[in-house]
Amino acid sequence: MKVSLATSLRVFFPFAAGYFLSYLYRVVNAVIAPDLVGDLGIGPSALGLLTATYFISFASFQLPLGLLLDRYGPRRTESVLLIFAAGGAYLFSRSGTLVGLVVARALIGFGVSACLMAAFKAYTLWFPKEKWPLVNGFQMAAGGLGALAATSPVEAALQITDWRGVFMVLAGLTLVVSVSVYTVVPQKSSSGAGERFSDALQGVRTVFTSLEFWRTAPLTTVSQAAFLSIQGLWAGPWLKDVAGMDRMAAAGILFWIAVAMICGWILLGSLAERLSRSGIPVRSTAVTGMNLFMGTQVLLLAAPIAWAKFVWPFFGFFGTSGILAYAALSQKFPVHLSGRVTTAINLLVFVAAFAGQWAIGLVIGLWPVGEHGSYALAGYRTGFGLMIGLQVLSAIWYFVAGRLIRMRSDQ
Repeated sequence: MKVSLATSLRVFFPFAAGYFLSYLYRVVNAVIAPDLVGDLGIGPSALGLLTATYFISFASFQLPLGLLLDRYGPRRTESVLLIFAAGGAYLFSRSGTLVGLVVARALIGFGVSACLMAAFKAYTLWFPKEKWPLVNGFQMAAGGLGALAATSPVEAALQITDWRGVFMVLAGLTLVVSVSVYTVVPQKSSSGAGERFSDALQGVRTVFTSLEFWRTAPLTTVSQAAFLSIQGLWAGPWLKDVAGMDRMAAAGILFWIAVAMICGWILLGSLAERLSRSGIPVRSTAVTGMNLFMGTQVLLLAAPIAWAKFVWPFFGFFGTSGILAYAALSQKFPVHLSGRVTTAINLLVFVAAFAGQWAIGLVIGLWPVGEHGSYALAGYRTGFGLMIGLQVLSAIWYFVAGRLIRMRSDQ
């Protein structure tokens, strides 16, 4: 399969733009959290619920999304869904109550639910299998640029307008990207286009009954859930409450976390591709990276606070390693199931991210709020430590399941 440069760019850039916006929506609350708290008078639990609503609405559509991607293709699916995201952003900019903001946030999550999976599906249709980790890495880097835009640039925009104005602009940009996905990306029939609905459901069952899937899925799920729930919200308050930084300084660290994420997605994707050509599976690279990510989280809890500005970029860099598992899992299944494989793991990741982001807020809320509205160090340590414990258990399961698979193959 050989694709011209012009066609490659037509496939890549519209989907990259969609994921840029998706990630910006995902993490922008880490910067505007003080404004939301001030305007709405909410506590850490409500803030966690509001922000995490993106994840649960995102997750709830993943299995239907997999069927749509395999049946109707990524171009049509994503362009339609982005219209809902634009509507959600507009509603968010106009809402004056917590309930209204939660509904708007849910609509945004639903609308951008295809931005990564549609791209991954498109890349399986247009690029050779050995290129998937690399092109997926560049796709994730586009998301990193969105995370970067949600830090210091958003903080600077808040000096000109308020958070409502920011979301009004995002609504317009989302409509522009929706149109570009539909008009710029070339059409290509999915291998599942003629599949009967009963066969499509059987494909979902094939994925969810595979021990190969369940060997990798738990570690990928909790690793990405920890990454998304902390980087998408709690990193910002941690930098303010624990490290004692002002808003601009905290936004600066969030900026460097985003830069590290971009580097991680590109460099780790490139490394996985190179190692794969040398006989080292992509999954092994992913698992090694996720273990290193656990190490950075332990450092955040155990190292002196003064080390924080050096440790957080490593958190961003190694936090990206879980995405390599998406390509690794896709390689274990037929191409016509690729949409269902990636959305299946994404379903688990975003349900866990919702639970993790809200649970960290609940844990932090168990300690009394300090002066100036700061949250307790012990609350952060307990909440973050809970996520580390789940990752350790999942890593142990990964090696146990590997042994079970080997024992089956020897029988």
